[in-house]
Amino acid sequence: MSDSSRKLRAVLLGTPEFALPSLLAVHRETALLAVVTQPDRPQGRGRQVAPPPVAQKARELGLSVLQPARLKDAGVIQTIRDLHPDIIITVAYGKIIPRELLALPPLGCINVHPSLLPQYRGASPIQAAIAAGERETGVTIMYQTEELDAGDIILQRRVPITEDDTAATMEHKLAQVGAEALVEAIRLIAAGDAPRRAQDGSSASYVKKLSKDHGRIDWTRPADELARLIRAMNPWPSAFTAHHGKLLKIWKARALGDSGAPGMVHDLRRGEGFVVGTGSGSLLVVEVQPEGGRRMTADEYVRGYRLEVGERLGGEGGRGS
Repeated sequence: MSDSSRKLRAVLLGTPEFALPSLLAVHRETALLAVVTQPDRPQGRGRQVAPPPVAQKARELGLSVLQPARLKDAGVIQTIRDLHPDIIITVAYGKIIPRELLALPPLGCINVHPSLLPQYRGASPIQAAIAAGERETGVTIMYQTEELDAGDIILQRRVPITEDDTAATMEHKLAQVGAEALVEAIRLIAAGDAPRRAQDGSSASYVKKLSKDHGRIDWTRPADELARLIRAMNPWPSAFTAHHGKLLKIWKARALGDSGAPGMVHDLRRGEGFVVGTGSGSLLVVEVQPEGGRRMTADEYVRGYRLEVGERLGGEGGRGS
């Protein structure tokens, strides 16, 4: 840029809470012209229509908010074009960015992706990394292209995954690190010093958008795999099984070396929880939530719902939201 003291003119696309630290960072670092986010939708148990987190925060900051139903509509593209942004920044917007928008800003479009690309391209990289037993993940700031998460990398930051991390705790960590990395990338771009490192497509892996059924526990799988699944599905869609034909969400558990028939309760440990057999080892269930009920310790559940040794968990059961 000819005037290095001038802030970049930016448009930010984002929707969930993950994007909030980046929104605040971009608001401080750039001249933020507008925030584009998804339309208001029903949320929570009451299904009350509410704005997404990014829309709510952007309005609190006094920013212009656009909530188009279709990002590729000609009128939407023209509205953004008329703002003359230098750069467009995407942080978990939730929809494909059309070609016309990618080609619009002179300094390009960049994206904050919560994985160490080219690993875990796609919609659920945080959950996939935890479920796979990765010891670390991270954030990639990259240039956007039409191919999913395949653009040149500007920079990456690594973040450890601890044995207690859930998708919720990792999302919080990665959101903060992503915002910091994004500021660094914006400064590099503004100075004309941003690197471009092509991804190795041959080592890419892809993950799909989660559905509720991804949380269904298959008791024939190994205990350590199920423990990771429970952490990965927390908070959504949550890991679940069934007891007496009703949904039972499992929020916390840990793998044990004990053996037992898959899905069968073979030990009740006062003050700890109950032990269920798996395909390899056993799972000590520590925290649960019965259908229509509150979260509680597994010990409370044993006493209140009369869980007994010899019962088998699984089957269809209900499925809550």
